[in-house]
Amino acid sequence: MARWGGQAHPAMKVPSPSVREAASMYGTAVAIFLVILVAALQGSEPPESPFPYRIPLDPEGTLELSWNVSYVQETIHFQLLVRELKAGVLFGMSDRGELENADLVVLWTDGDSAYFGDAWSDQKGWIHLDAQQDYQLLRAQRTPEGLSLLFKRPFGTCDPKDYLIEDGTVHLVYGILEEPFWSLEAINTSALHTGLQRVQLLKPNVSVPALPADMRTMEVRAPDVLVPGQETTYWCYITELPDGFPRHHIVMYEPIVTEGNEALVHHMEVFQCATEFESFPQFNGPCDSKMKPSRLNYCRHVLAAWALGAKAFYYPEEAGLAFGGAGSSRFLRLEVHYHNPLKIEGRRDSSGIRLYYTATLRRFDAGIMELGLVYTPVMAIPPQETAFVLTGYCTDKCTQLALPPSGIHIFASQLHTHLTGRKVVTVLARDGREREVVNRDDHYSPHFQEIRMLKKVVSVHPGDVLITSCTYNTEDRKLATVGGFGILEEMCVNYVHYYPQTQLELCKSAVDPGFLQKYFHFVNRFNGEEVCTCPQASVPEQFATVPWNSFNRQVLSALYGFAPISMHCNKSSAVRFQGEWNLQPLPEIISKLEEPTPQCPASRGRSPAGPTVVDIGGGKG
Repeated sequence: MARWGGQAHPAMKVPSPSVREAASMYGTAVAIFLVILVAALQGSEPPESPFPYRIPLDPEGTLELSWNVSYVQETIHFQLLVRELKAGVLFGMSDRGELENADLVVLWTDGDSAYFGDAWSDQKGWIHLDAQQDYQLLRAQRTPEGLSLLFKRPFGTCDPKDYLIEDGTVHLVYGILEEPFWSLEAINTSALHTGLQRVQLLKPNVSVPALPADMRTMEVRAPDVLVPGQETTYWCYITELPDGFPRHHIVMYEPIVTEGNEALVHHMEVFQCATEFESFPQFNGPCDSKMKPSRLNYCRHVLAAWALGAKAFYYPEEAGLAFGGAGSSRFLRLEVHYHNPLKIEGRRDSSGIRLYYTATLRRFDAGIMELGLVYTPVMAIPPQETAFVLTGYCTDKCTQLALPPSGIHIFASQLHTHLTGRKVVTVLARDGREREVVNRDDHYSPHFQEIRMLKKVVSVHPGDVLITSCTYNTEDRKLATVGGFGILEEMCVNYVHYYPQTQLELCKSAVDPGFLQKYFHFVNRFNGEEVCTCPQASVPEQFATVPWNSFNRQVLSALYGFAPISMHCNKSSAVRFQGEWNLQPLPEIISKLEEPTPQCPASRGRSPAGPTVVDIGGGKG
């Protein structure tokens, strides 16, 4: 049995000799099993350079995670690099990044031997060995950089203690063990140095399209930013295309992250400014600065977006995103989100996004369309809600009028809410039946937004309906959260990337304002005229006077589920397509898609009944 190299902690409980002998015999048996297991699994390591995705887990960069996805085997291979190993490490997943009720894998030592085990934490943070060991250790190896652990796990295990790995955001958790523990059950997560990182683990297996021979690059990066020593900073930088820059197609883009700042740069976006202004003032500073020119608020058209863990983004071979030329603003705004929980001072950064573009225009212009809810206070979430749902529609009437006969093809999507958003899904319906999911994130976080390639291109035909639903949590709020642009207001948006580009830029809805006024009058009859329904009162003021009992909550939810809607079927000029768009009936959906059911892995070899003994002294384990 390999030694960790440290001594038992003096406060550690020491087992009796008989227990120690039994443990030694058991450990020897497990060690023999491990040797057989590792030998058998050497061939199951992914081929080539096997880990295309990589992120730092902690702000110091001492923990680095790399991974690969096999959709055929429905398995993820993880490689965890521990640069400064102390007495162990834990890694895992939980619903929203909490350390309680988490699915974990733990490497720990009792002072003599090292162990690796599949575990879980209870609601008080105490760790327990999982009866079903679904994390399989393939290799533990000392490298010049630190200790490298290679292990794998199926997407789904049908173990109630395990996290189901799905498409969308995954909240990864980690913890550093700084001293030995006499048993796994002696560890409580509250006593550890812990943190979380958000990432999309199940990257789509999309082949890289052929790139044009005349492709050129352009780097949009803020020059030599002194990163503020605060936890969260959004940095804005304005740049411009050269005079006379002709029309081009962007065919891909990728992040440029200043070396050493991988744990600081959280996400980045490049926006194009509005064409109605001939010029935009130069600016290089925090986006919330009082010195920021108000005109920068008109730079909202997304050209590129990247978030931690994402690789290069490719457009389909037949389409590109047009920029430059007549009718296109020369001004671009870069926005960089710095996440600096350690409040590091004096760090310089010049991160940004590299655009790849071609003068040889492709067959189709790609477009970006907004689906979901209109930015309006008539759509609101009561306070103290755990899972309140609002839904926006792109109706059959709008798609029939605005889409070409051959339809459009959605290949990527960016979901968006503000701070209370917890889940977002867009579904396509045809002839009253839900047909397929466009994009879904059951663990959505407003702190992790990226443009995601879809696993499968979704074709939308004239007459189809696109339904976008957002689930919100307002447990920590005392007043209703209304829709709007402010960060404490809410949104429900899916920016879909598609081709061929059409005139339809915004296909969204909101409840008819007149029916909302009927709601305020109705609840007034049951609450003693407490709700302000006077004509001069704004909708937010009216919502602020509603006493949020269970009846008023249920009636509001019901109103949103049956009342007519006001449709915004808008061109890029913000003018609606011709037609009657107010007091429209909700689309009738007679058949809904079933919720996905977890797939249990095929029966495999018997998993070890207990933790695996690990040799981490040197060389391969």
